[in-house]
Amino acid sequence: MDPNFALEALEHENLGNTVYGRIADALIKGRLAPDARLTIRDLAQSLGTSVTPVRDAILRLIQDGALVQKSARDVRVPRITIRRYKEIRQIRLELEGLAARESALKADPAAIARLRDLIARNEAAIAGKDWLAALDLNQTFHFALAEIAGMPVLRGILYRLWLQMGPLIAESYQAGGRIMIDHHYAVLDAIARRDPDAAEQAIAQDIGDAGRIILERMEQREPEAAAE
Repeated sequence: MDPNFALEALEHENLGNTVYGRIADALIKGRLAPDARLTIRDLAQSLGTSVTPVRDAILRLIQDGALVQKSARDVRVPRITIRRYKEIRQIRLELEGLAARESALKADPAAIARLRDLIARNEAAIAGKDWLAALDLNQTFHFALAEIAGMPVLRGILYRLWLQMGPLIAESYQAGGRIMIDHHYAVLDAIARRDPDAAEQAIAQDIGDAGRIILERMEQREPEAAAE
């Protein structure tokens, strides 16, 4: 066997994971809009890599439901239907509620300080109309709850849900403004007081209020589905 074979295979695998992570991160943070068309060559050029790891990453993201392939050369960010959005929102309510509860039971002073810092930076980003930074900080806050809870499996599940939700949240974030983070203060307060019930309720209100804004925009595009 060629002694360099294992090393080359490992490098290819690492590169593929890196490319997957970069595209997935762009989806989660709303940098790719619903119905945006992705081309392998453009992505490869942007990432400074060959087409092979990009093609592999695209296939993985299609399997994750984060991208859809409409034809051999037409890969797009999907437009989530109202029905699918409501299902994902219901799952998020349960799972992020669990993350908030466990965070309230396990958070140490450093974790609480981290959440407080994320909220302050998000306020500053919204005030400065830096919506990309605000979206990034919002997503980081939500994922931080699962991390503080010490639940990596849960975080992994949320990651896959946010692959589909990121573009939708980004579409509505500017319209929502401070509504998108108002309940983060209540989440922080409940965690600081070690009140799991209040933490779960606060994150549910956060997802619910943001969800109403998202649904309003979706219903404008899908009036027939909204009437069902």
